[in-house]
Amino acid sequence: MICKYNLSHFKELNIKFVMNKIENIKKSTPEEIEEIKSILLKEYPNSVTELKYKNLYQLLISVMLSAQCTDKRVNIITPALFKKYPTVVELANANLDEVKELIKSCSFFNNKAKNIIKMAQQVIDNFNSKIPLNQKDLMSLAGVGQKTANVVMIEYLGEDIMAVDTHVFRVSHRLGISSAKSAIKTEEELTKKFKNNLHQLHQAMVLFGRYRCKAINPKCNECFLAHLCKSRDRFKV
Repeated sequence: MICKYNLSHFKELNIKFVMNKIENIKKSTPEEIEEIKSILLKEYPNSVTELKYKNLYQLLISVMLSAQCTDKRVNIITPALFKKYPTVVELANANLDEVKELIKSCSFFNNKAKNIIKMAQQVIDNFNSKIPLNQKDLMSLAGVGQKTANVVMIEYLGEDIMAVDTHVFRVSHRLGISSAKSAIKTEEELTKKFKNNLHQLHQAMVLFGRYRCKAINPKCNECFLAHLCKSRDRFKV
């Protein structure tokens, strides 16, 4: 069962599952990648996160909670959490068990509760109670990896950078854009091949992977990228 594994191990299992399904997939040509890029930007012209937030603090918490958890579930959890802990000050002084109770329906809630409290404490101690907005400083916070930091900067600042979650990883490999075996290396490949509009393409690939190119039973029959897909014949359609 998933609950027996820590978060990093689950991510490793998830990536291995994806790689097993898409090994030896033919790579997309530069021309095909440009067409994929064009189509994604056309289909998702104003794509943004589906997480609900009102400020940077709420965005960071929501992105942290969304790791291996659906945005829908996070949006159910966060209203009560933000009501009780409206700023980093309240959260930094929060009771761990009370935070766990508020987010217990979220995957890996024990670790996430510890991390968001510690993150709040670090923001107060190291950044004068202001959440930093650069990758290095964000990644110095508990529970914030490169993907989380990039997603926050993409959404809050519109930074032209790429972030790779499970959806982006899966889509980029199925389409033959990347063959990298880690999220970080995949991010590097996508950045190099797409060159620009990275923030829009990140959000587009998330939505495309979430609702069309799903992990199980992808909707290949109604896919606007089917003619460019390198793995369609591997799925029942």
